[in-house]
Amino acid sequence: MILDQFSLKDKVIVLTGGAGLYGRQLTYALAEAGAKLVIASRNLEKLKEIAEPKCQAGLSIHCEAFDQGEEKSILALRDRVMEKFGRADGLVNNSVTRTMKSLDDKLETWNESLRINATGVFLMTRTFGAIMCKQRSGSIVNVGSMQGMVGPSPELYTGTDMGVPPPDYFFHKSGMINLSRYFASVYGKDNVRVNCVSPGGFFNNQPEPFLSNYNRQTMLGRMADQNDLGGAVVFLLSEASRYVTAINLPVDGGYTAK
Repeated sequence: MILDQFSLKDKVIVLTGGAGLYGRQLTYALAEAGAKLVIASRNLEKLKEIAEPKCQAGLSIHCEAFDQGEEKSILALRDRVMEKFGRADGLVNNSVTRTMKSLDDKLETWNESLRINATGVFLMTRTFGAIMCKQRSGSIVNVGSMQGMVGPSPELYTGTDMGVPPPDYFFHKSGMINLSRYFASVYGKDNVRVNCVSPGGFFNNQPEPFLSNYNRQTMLGRMADQNDLGGAVVFLLSEASRYVTAINLPVDGGYTAK
């Protein structure tokens, strides 16, 4: 049955950053799709708080602490996943830290952002990708951003005190798109797929002038909500997308297509 191909039943999926704006909805979507889900971030208590109601409902969510900026921590996470499950069928690189606050911020904040958001994503992909290549099956989904596809739009912030976002996010989210293509090419021979999703803006109680400015730029006339990203990621992890690799899928209400 075609709907069965969208199921993640019994697939071992690792999701980084399970406690953030995207992480909570991805945790629920992947668990509800049947995955044996491992969510990992630095804040273990927050992960447990998010996982608890779904675990009580009988879904499979396992919480792990790790630091994406440290290779030893990434390798230790890999070892714990393999010890518990013996395999890894999917990886969602969702974890991100926003260390840089403005264009004029200290250089250290730029370097720290790249250490975690660029080098860390590379290490996660290489580490878990090696497992999948050995299995000759797997899917990796990188959570990018439409800000990796376009430059900033200063007009969105007219009438607010928000200011234009800093450049590090644009830099590493753009790099994530092409890094996905790189790994898709290298891992394809081992039946491992690598794709990127690029979300647009998510509603998070932004001030009204920004909301009005932003909504006018989308084709759907609104920002994304907690139900808008999970379906795309489940699709790319599932057998329904078994011939889909190296794509960047905008989930932005048509913002980047205008």
